[in-house]
Amino acid sequence: MIVILTAPHDAHLPAVAQHLQQHSVPFMVFDHAQFPGGAQLALTCSVTGRLRHGLVVLGEQRRTLDMADISAVWDRRPALPVVDTQITDPALRGYIQGECRHFLDDVWHTLPCFWVPGLPSLVQRASYKMTQLALAGRLGFEVPPTLVTNNPEEFLDFYRCHAGRIISKPFYGNTIYPSPGSTTDAWYVYTHPVTVQDLGFAASLRFCPVIVQAYVPKHVELRITVVGSDIFACEIHSQVTHRTKHDWRNYDLAHTPHYVHELPPEIQDRCLRLVTALGLCYGAIDMILTPDGRYVFLEINPNGQFGWIENITGFPISAAIARLLATHEGAPQPPREPGTYAHAIARNLAAHCPDGCRGNISLPDHALAGGGGS
Repeated sequence: MIVILTAPHDAHLPAVAQHLQQHSVPFMVFDHAQFPGGAQLALTCSVTGRLRHGLVVLGEQRRTLDMADISAVWDRRPALPVVDTQITDPALRGYIQGECRHFLDDVWHTLPCFWVPGLPSLVQRASYKMTQLALAGRLGFEVPPTLVTNNPEEFLDFYRCHAGRIISKPFYGNTIYPSPGSTTDAWYVYTHPVTVQDLGFAASLRFCPVIVQAYVPKHVELRITVVGSDIFACEIHSQVTHRTKHDWRNYDLAHTPHYVHELPPEIQDRCLRLVTALGLCYGAIDMILTPDGRYVFLEINPNGQFGWIENITGFPISAAIARLLATHEGAPQPPREPGTYAHAIARNLAAHCPDGCRGNISLPDHALAGGGGS
């Protein structure tokens, strides 16, 4: 059984689910927002450390799933657990939600099964920008000179060192949500050039760190989606419109051409090695192709969006994800013996990827045949 962890309104779910259904691969969608009010889970540990997973019981219909039957999990984008409205105290609500989140994280980490894009703890580590840049540089990618700091003097030195040609972007999130009950809209923070006027606010860095990089001239930007051993490279002509010039996430799809891009073999190899080295089997890589033909790595999103790329280019990304998940449906799982499940997970990875990779496997379409319904 494949479990897809995501919210019901996730626009990326239907296409992957359709591919699984077409090939009779059994799956179930579970959203963390169903817990604890609409779902019940149980996990027990014996005196010798043996873990036993109970049933997932969903809704009033009490649909059940034995967690021992889970062969693969697509950790897409589940919502947060939802606290019952009968709990009105804000502090208590926050406490309960935190307990629910940590319990769910613990449960999923103990499952010795295959994960897309990777085990949650590895996905979290892979999201750290400086970790990404250091690894990419070691793998042979060109990366832009980068500084993360809350020290105004360091920031100003970096600005002078690069003759003022630097950009600023968020270190982690790009959305500032308003307070509950507020009538203001959310703020979105995108990549933008640092101006002379910005220097007057350098002292405010002491309140929050900022990431700044040397400006890299763009011919086109690249969104490279890696699924197992499949690579889908799309060039985004962000320089065509002023709105997307500094950050294509200021979407202007009607005026921003997207085309299939043929990556040089050595760049393809580095992309695969990067995803593998991070312990993942999926990743959305952002790069710049400069006017003089250099490929410059910017970052990798371990769980990045792919729907709009698939819609525009026709790339079969959803099919590749479904195939990757189905690879492990029905595969023998490691024995559930005493001891930590880190060992069981390691054995499972070694069985599927003898060379130490995660998910670098692809099957022909006919390999999806068989299995039960959803």
